[in-house]
Amino acid sequence: QVLLVESGGGLVQAGGSLRLSCAASGRTFSSYAMGWFRQAPGKEREFVAAISRNGTSTYYADSVKGRFTISRDNAKNTVYLQMNSLKPEDTAVYYCAARADAYYRRTRPGGYDYWGQGTQVTVSS
Repeated sequence: QVLLVESGGGLVQAGGSLRLSCAASGRTFSSYAMGWFRQAPGKEREFVAAISRNGTSTYYADSVKGRFTISRDNAKNTVYLQMNSLKPEDTAVYYCAARADAYYRRTRPGGYDYWGQGTQVTVSS
């Protein structure tokens, strides 16, 4: 069981940056592959990025590749999403997710067992 709490969302102008954090409870954080998803109003939840348990491997949606960076600090039980060059179409509620699995390139929401409550990111034009 793991509890996930996101933070760091807010309002930013197009071209700006934000860093999201997702803090996890428990002592087995390093056992979980982690992912970030987002959901805009009226749209399905979509994959953004994922990271392996030890943080050495990452995977991105094409829409964010080159602009977003996922990372993790297992000593702090935290996964991050650095978002640069933000666009209005990045506006959404961002969620972190966890699965106790070595395979990390899961892009479907159903592939994850635990979810945070989400944090709102709004990018103005």
